[in-house]
Amino acid sequence: MGRILGVDYGDVRVGLALSDTTKLIASPLKTIQNKNSEFLISELKEIIAEKDVESIVVGIPIGMKGQDTKQTIKVRDFTQSLSSLCLPIYMEDERLSSVAAERSLLEENIKSGHNKEIIDQRAAAIVLQQFLDRTRVK
Repeated sequence: MGRILGVDYGDVRVGLALSDTTKLIASPLKTIQNKNSEFLISELKEIIAEKDVESIVVGIPIGMKGQDTKQTIKVRDFTQSLSSLCLPIYMEDERLSSVAAERSLLEENIKSGHNKEIIDQRAAAIVLQQFLDRTRVK
């Protein structure tokens, strides 16, 4: 059984999360520096092969009033570039996922200022978990 890769795209860093093989639990995986699109696609190809990924969930940053923002357009463009991976790609509303990730660090008494990579990974895990919970067959 394949896994689902969660992606929290950012201009500087891209947080990644991975589901378990039963697609019930999302866990933070790693953070990749966003050098350019070709670099990201190359890194994702390696992870997809290594982790037996069968689909991708990308967090889409919709504005608080439901409108597209500048970042929404960047993420949509990035998501379009993922089509070269020939996997199903889903978009999941990521509003407040970074806030929730940062709050979870604070609850663990981990300072968020120097742990941006961890925040990105956790944000990806939150978005992926939200997708898994929403799409789970009852």
